[in-house]
Amino acid sequence: MTTIGIIGAGHIGSQVARKAVESGYDVVISNSRGPETLAGLVEELGPKARAATAAEAAEAGDFAVVTVPLKAYKDIPVEPLAGKTVIDTNNYYWERDGRIPALDNGEATTSGLLQEHLAQSKVAKGFNHIMAAEIATDGTPAGTENRRALVTSSDFPEAAELVTRLYDEFGFDTVNVGPLSESWRAERDRPAYVIRQNAEELRANLAKAPRTV
Repeated sequence: MTTIGIIGAGHIGSQVARKAVESGYDVVISNSRGPETLAGLVEELGPKARAATAAEAAEAGDFAVVTVPLKAYKDIPVEPLAGKTVIDTNNYYWERDGRIPALDNGEATTSGLLQEHLAQSKVAKGFNHIMAAEIATDGTPAGTENRRALVTSSDFPEAAELVTRLYDEFGFDTVNVGPLSESWRAERDRPAYVIRQNAEELRANLAKAPRTV
């Protein structure tokens, strides 16, 4: 069975873990405070989940989900993720993360920064423009009319395909916006951010997104 290493056990990480276990995955989840602080969540998730350090979660996962504050992205372990797909959920909140001029000026993307840090991994954007609780509640079967759609983006087609499969298993359609240089289109304060939209609506919102906000 496929194992997902989840680095970050906050709102998004815990909801992805719940859906992953529900979908039949094994989960190894970590946070910055230590595995012992995740005992309650792991008990809730059941026997398909265990807590670990970030390095252990990275090592155990066939692929990984990184969902930590952007200011902490350089703390993500590099070697255990080499060669693996890494799904990045991040958004830039300068109030929390501090000002990053390359992001303010539209010269970089959050997922692009993580890809630079994880140069031997295959980073793909995922789960960044949906409210965390809705990851577990808004999914519907494939073919459902008006099915909600989510964005992915990657410089590696196989990484985007993995996110597309995971989205479908979780109950969502996918709109792929191409390379990470385009991933800003679904980020904070833009038309596609944290609203419910089907694939057609999502494509329209992505197309009208301003580069800087």
